[in-house]
Amino acid sequence: MPGIDECLLQAMTLPGARGAALVDWSSGLALGTVGESPVGDHETTAAETAELARAAAEYESFASAGPPPEPTFRSAAEVPDGRPGGRTTGGTEGAPGADGPPVEDLIVTTRTGYHVLRFVNTSFDSSVFLHLWLDRAEGNLALARIRLRDLAEGLVLR
Repeated sequence: MPGIDECLLQAMTLPGARGAALVDWSSGLALGTVGESPVGDHETTAAETAELARAAAEYESFASAGPPPEPTFRSAAEVPDGRPGGRTTGGTEGAPGADGPPVEDLIVTTRTGYHVLRFVNTSFDSSVFLHLWLDRAEGNLALARIRLRDLAEGLVLR
């Protein structure tokens, strides 16, 4: 399982990769960087992308568990008070915060590039994400999302 440096170097093998970083979105600090930065300074980029990640992870509009689950109909014999056609809506599956941030990734498209932010589930507080900056002419968003997902799942943080 790769550590931070190896993970970032693997991200840079993607077509069109210009730069990559592992960022703590609660503090805005870069835990590791490689390649270029869109503004010439990795720490500034980390702080700015952390603001975006924090908003997506904490705002209720993005943190909702999605549409309510479909009701499950039960027979009158199964309903404790004997009412016919009792309904339940399931448990807490997919509840926000249950398995890390409610957002998997964010994609920001600019005139010249793509920024893909992939949240990483960790054993501690899951407040880190991978940021990959791709050249728009050479980058492949679908491949980047798949590869960042794999890298995030295999990343070992100590």
